Amino acid sequence: MNRLKLLTSLSELGAGTRGASLGFEALKVSAFNAESKFFARHKWEDIPTANEHLLDPVDTPNGIRISAIADQFDRIEAVVSRVLGEGDLPLIIGGDHSVAGGTLAGIHKAYPNERIGVVWIDAHADLHSPYTTPSGNVHGMPLATALAMNNEANQINDVRGETLEAWNRMKGDAPRVRPEDLFFIAVRDTEEPEDNLIADQNIVNYRVGEVHNRGGRPIAREIMERLSDCDRVYISFDVDSMDATISMGTGTPVHNGIWESEAEDLLTEFASYDKVCCMEFVEINPCLDTKGNVMADTAFQLLEKTALTLENRLKG
Repeated sequence: MNRLKLLTSLSELGAGTRGASLGFEALKVSAFNAESKFFARHKWEDIPTANEHLLDPVDTPNGIRISAIADQFDRIEAVVSRVLGEGDLPLIIGGDHSVAGGTLAGIHKAYPNERIGVVWIDAHADLHSPYTTPSGNVHGMPLATALAMNNEANQINDVRGETLEAWNRMKGDAPRVRPEDLFFIAVRDTEEPEDNLIADQNIVNYRVGEVHNRGGRPIAREIMERLSDCDRVYISFDVDSMDATISMGTGTPVHNGIWESEAEDLLTEFASYDKVCCMEFVEINPCLDTKGNVMADTAFQLLEKTALTLENRLKG
């Protein structure tokens, strides 16, 4: 790959709280306060968003704003696939985690005949579908779109009309990722339909205690070895994977998470591998940060170190 390409993907249409679209602005404040030239050196491209649909009435309760999110998927897919096609490596700053579904669609479009591995560093599994969601929030569904799984065996909702049409658009014609090529890290807040799907598909979750005991780097190396049959690997980092004492500035903080140093070890170790073709940071929400801008400060430190590792790798 040629160079690092910074993208912003600041949709918050899939979240149940407001403010994830402001995460990038909070990161820029953190960089300024740290006297970092990161955003002066890295010019970014904004993927267009349609957050004005947040004002629309909700008439698809099992997939809130799902038609607008399906349109957003298309915009993200187009930009990510183009950047990869130009030979660059996207480092994406996202809004809510629903954007990751579009990112994965873009990777698949760029490499349609290649096997894509996914590392999902998150407190949540994000394996719901409109058939299983208790909330209707689409930021809990991106992996189900990539796996093209409705999980109807655990269905609790009736899905039809606009919701079904948009959901099928988001899933595409075929799975983009195989369950055996998906690895979770720090997932600890799930619902029964997700638990059943994880068990049925034998999806591996490296729990927080294992990260504490073994360290981030050995786990990252082990996962990359287990993904050796994949051609490309995508790393998705939700800041709520970290402990809630750090990550109050996010939509759904969860206690008993990984620490900043562990996140740094994981991210920089993954970034050192040539197969890693795209990395994404999501769910930074300064509107919810009860500690000032601590969440963005922490995320910026991780972003800057991850970017440096990626750049050093690309330079050879």
